[in-house]
Amino acid sequence: MKERKIYSIAHISVICSSRLEVEEWDASRDDAASGSPGSPMDHLDVAAVAADCGGNGELTPEQQKILIDIRRKKTELLLEIQQLKDELGEVVAEMEAMEGGGLTADETKPSNKAKQMSIGRKKFNMDPKKGIEYLIEHNLLTPTPEDVAQFLYKGEGLNKTAIGDYLGERHDFNERVLRAFVELHDFTDLILVQALRQFLWSFRLPGEAQKIDRMMECFAQRYCQLNPNIFTNTDTCYVLSFAIIMLNTSLHNPSVKDKPSVDQFISMNRGINNGGDLPRELLVSLYESIKTEPFKIPEDDGNDLMHTFFNPDKEGWLWKQGGRYKSWKRRWFILNDNCLYYFEYTTDKEPRGIIPLENIQVREIQDRHKPHCFELYAAGSEFIKACKTDSEGKVVEGKHTVYRMSAATDEEKDEWIKCVRQSISHNPFYDMLAARKKKAQKTNVHSKS
Repeated sequence: MKERKIYSIAHISVICSSRLEVEEWDASRDDAASGSPGSPMDHLDVAAVAADCGGNGELTPEQQKILIDIRRKKTELLLEIQQLKDELGEVVAEMEAMEGGGLTADETKPSNKAKQMSIGRKKFNMDPKKGIEYLIEHNLLTPTPEDVAQFLYKGEGLNKTAIGDYLGERHDFNERVLRAFVELHDFTDLILVQALRQFLWSFRLPGEAQKIDRMMECFAQRYCQLNPNIFTNTDTCYVLSFAIIMLNTSLHNPSVKDKPSVDQFISMNRGINNGGDLPRELLVSLYESIKTEPFKIPEDDGNDLMHTFFNPDKEGWLWKQGGRYKSWKRRWFILNDNCLYYFEYTTDKEPRGIIPLENIQVREIQDRHKPHCFELYAAGSEFIKACKTDSEGKVVEGKHTVYRMSAATDEEKDEWIKCVRQSISHNPFYDMLAARKKKAQKTNVHSKS
């Protein structure tokens, strides 16, 4: 099947293409962190700088600023090294896949560990649960949260989206892996935005609100554990972390016209520190950091697009009713990743339309012209958020208040309704965040009385 091109619709899709030059880009992170000879950290010896700055153990404000800048530079360089290692791992995995071809019957019994690991990575990228099971069955991983977390943390040849999906699953073992994964991150002496940069590069945040909640809760606990004197509780860290993520989107997403000012950002976060305010200078520094340099969001390669269409939640032919003209046309539909795509032919490279299943509903409907009908309709808004390709090949916004489809049989109709309902997203994230913010703003009235 030909590779299809898809127009991405994402809530947070801000990618910064600039990157730092690193002399020895293939050096390991461990060597870099320890300042071993030849690593890019040689000129960032914090202890040496501290000695040069005075030697009496007491640093002036200017010397403290130098040390903070050094730590920031070190964090950025380590992150760049890890990014380059990730890219190298992806290239190696792709070369192995090209040499080995598809997963044939012969490959299910590989002759060496390298081949087994390559198959395990490919399986993980297509289905994280099955990939981990395969690696454990072939003794490439031990069935412990710590070993699986280490495998995900190294991330060589792994899809960042698949890592995020696995870590976000609500199963006891996955949650223990998540905690072990977060504990592999060292956020000591990092300001919050630096810690977030490191954390959010190691995987791609999933779209489900409950998964994001568990991940950010673990992050907040880890950050406060390593930096105990910054926030009064983890709720404050949690709320401020989300505020930074949303600030990143607002400042750097071209579709957001009204950019928040630093005063608006400060106002948004009033009273979240157990009823009190966070220091203004802290919030200003966070704002300026995000304004100057947006988050680098992991961007998985084009193979993810193939996985989207090769492993759909549901696919098949449906008759679709037009919006302006109520004629019926046969379209090939693919349901995956909380989106419904439709094509004119199964071999088309580009979808004719994309319908994000956000804040919509589905229902069975009777139609006098077509049997086995169901329709998507907007929940609380006039038009369904969607896009399509017009006759000139331009992508335009859809103008549908409903999308009506007709299946071949009653059973097919019921199956489509069931699958669509499972994929519909109502964005409970904002309600969840509001509840956490309310909790963070509570004062210690009872403790004082």
